[in-house]
Amino acid sequence: MSYAIGVDVGGTFTDVVVSGATVTVAKVLSTHDDPAEGIMAGVTAALGRAGVPAGAVTRVVHATTLATNAVLERTGVRVAYVTTRGFRDVIPLGRYARVEEDRYDLRFDPPPPPVAPEDCFEVPERTGPRGETLEPLDEDAAREVAAEIARRGIASVAVCLLHSYAAPGHERRVAEIVREALPPGSTVVISSEVWPELREYERATTTIMSAYVGPVMARYLERLRARLREIGVDAPVHVMESGGGVMSAELAARRAVATIESGPAAGVLAAALTGHPDVISFDMGGTTAKTCVIRNGRPEITHEFHVGGKGSFGGRRAGTGVPIKTPAIDLAEVGAGGGSVAWVDPAGALKVGPRSAGSAPGPACYGLGGDEPTVTDADLVLGYLDPASLGSLPLSAEPAAKAVDLRLAGPLGVSRAEAAHAVHEIANAAMGAAVHVVTVQRGIDPRGFVMVAFGGAGPVHAARVAERFGIGTVVVPPYCGVGSAAGLLAGDLSTDRVLSRLGAGDPSAVFAELAAAAAGDLGVTLGAPDVAVERSADVRFAGQAHDLTVPWSDSPEELAARFFEKYRQVYGIGQRGPVEVVSYRVRLTRRAATPPAAPARAAGPPPAGERTRAAWFPESGGFTPTRVLTRDRLTGTAAGPLIIEDAEATIVVPPGWSATLSPAGAVILERAR
Repeated sequence: MSYAIGVDVGGTFTDVVVSGATVTVAKVLSTHDDPAEGIMAGVTAALGRAGVPAGAVTRVVHATTLATNAVLERTGVRVAYVTTRGFRDVIPLGRYARVEEDRYDLRFDPPPPPVAPEDCFEVPERTGPRGETLEPLDEDAAREVAAEIARRGIASVAVCLLHSYAAPGHERRVAEIVREALPPGSTVVISSEVWPELREYERATTTIMSAYVGPVMARYLERLRARLREIGVDAPVHVMESGGGVMSAELAARRAVATIESGPAAGVLAAALTGHPDVISFDMGGTTAKTCVIRNGRPEITHEFHVGGKGSFGGRRAGTGVPIKTPAIDLAEVGAGGGSVAWVDPAGALKVGPRSAGSAPGPACYGLGGDEPTVTDADLVLGYLDPASLGSLPLSAEPAAKAVDLRLAGPLGVSRAEAAHAVHEIANAAMGAAVHVVTVQRGIDPRGFVMVAFGGAGPVHAARVAERFGIGTVVVPPYCGVGSAAGLLAGDLSTDRVLSRLGAGDPSAVFAELAAAAAGDLGVTLGAPDVAVERSADVRFAGQAHDLTVPWSDSPEELAARFFEKYRQVYGIGQRGPVEVVSYRVRLTRRAATPPAAPARAAGPPPAGERTRAAWFPESGGFTPTRVLTRDRLTGTAAGPLIIEDAEATIVVPPGWSATLSPAGAVILERAR
């Protein structure tokens, strides 16, 4: 029997799922100095619980925030940027939208550019938008630039020449010259290989970010594979990509920019597998909460997002970070997780997050040295969590109560329960803002959707967040506490290719070129039974600057009709007129041979029997005696208030809601009409 392992590294916990003849999970604290330490602890624990020899593992799928953290914490490598003469200042100038408190800062300083101005270089050359050579490349000037980069000791270079998507010859030659000047093992990334699309600034930042995090990702994945081999796991390692597929570790190292939204994407896949066509995924972990809309069983995909900015805008608002041009599941993310710290500002207002206690020292109730109150501490004080355990991690009620008293209740002049409930409500409001971004703010009525809740803290808060939007059904799937790790095993091996080609005479030739390149990325054969090619195109009204992505049709009339319908969905306007194709896209997928999952069962021994404990429900007058049972003891339909305990998560069913166990092992919460 073969087994597959899914590994999701979060800000607080590292989750591991082993799937094969049985399904076994493990949740361990993340180790930020060396994420591989936490991974090895989780993999060893899960294999041990399952009784599975390491040699039986045939596939490892990994979701990582390594690339995201490198951008946010500015821990990537130093990068030199080479561009066309006259465009050297595009990156230092950049873009920035002043949001949140920045609007009122009279001494505002914009964030530093991704490449220092002194490390930006230019070479004489010019290519037109349709591939025509307007000025030949000055190779002597390129050699001078390469020599200066080498003299500065920079070992990672991003090359992005004007309109290189139309004719990459100059860019490739510059890369050859730079490689000759740099020492072996240096990284040279060119935009025509990373993402050959028009829009010079976005293509440049995407190339720069690939050069910035690529060496970090390559070193990390090599260390991880070596550590896995040490314990006997010699299986291929795959990495979740931002768009919901998975790629080989080798491809992830070359195209690290495609993994920037790796971690959040896996949970959305798990939500899409619940069988409901229209879903709002709600993933609340220890550090952040993430939401996404799934329509007709498919997550919303964006082809440009921003990383490292402020504000909860779902990665769409230009200027709130570094723009990245690569397909990504369209998420909204807020700094509200179980470990988010609650604090009182100088004006006496209660705030929650965005700072998180993380895994070290963690919430006060973890007993690891943390003394600041967090959302998890508040939930424990309110009776929603079992003081004896959060799955594999025991909780301590006394430090949680002390932290809430000293840092919140005392300064605010309220009771411990009132302070904890305020923290809970503020966290719900922050997560509601994320749901608002992906639904109401985009013209979607959330009332017709089902909310799927997962993550260690998601099922505690899901019903209250759903109430804010009139959502009447919440689904909590099996293994909800490690939902992202479980979703990893559903991802197919896939890659995306794009090419901007204005006025292409033969689109079929463009698609054939893209499909062949994608097949080379994955090492598969086009036409094989398990290989699928999906074609799409970026279309716009003639004369407009921006475009929308629609499924491809060889019929110009059908393609235009699909664009008109997409335009109506996005903008609410039924518009007609001449259209033009800007870019061509291919997504190549090889279906994963994932071992089937066994019927749902807990990872460890759950608390025995049915119990009662006091939990805070304001509509019932405060602390209320509340039934507590495990998922496997839920029979028929049980009315709230109710608490259902899983091995790695807790489901809170407020008054006015009921819970039912589905045949597939999911807990279905329904709100009374």
